[in-house]
Amino acid sequence: MPKTAALALSLFTLAASHAAAADLELGRTTFAGACAACHGAEAKGDGPMADLISIPVPDLTRIAARNGGEFPWLKVVHLIDGRTGLRGHGGPMPLFGALFAEDTAAADAPDGTPVITSARVLALTDYLAAIQVAE
Repeated sequence: MPKTAALALSLFTLAASHAAAADLELGRTTFAGACAACHGAEAKGDGPMADLISIPVPDLTRIAARNGGEFPWLKVVHLIDGRTGLRGHGGPMPLFGALFAEDTAAADAPDGTPVITSARVLALTDYLAAIQVAE
């Protein structure tokens, strides 16, 4: 491989790595601001509001474990942005897709399905995928 191609590949890899880290940081801060009150700072379902909710608040670090070891990326996007009929504490879970509507982004789900939602919803989904724990 010529030196210029190797340098370009290195720079692309570095930029992609930096972008992924920035997306995870956006996901972490979005979680802290929008989800931690119910799900807890560590996403274990023990946030300060959890006792006020009529159903158990799920441990979000075990999503993959509850789904046969696979993180259901597209399902999680749809739960966060409100495309599913998830009901929590007697009513719908807060639907953050509408709140984050001004930062529309597109991505491909792991199965190749194109997804258009908020950049913060995508970052939050990737953050949740990153904090999964094994059984």
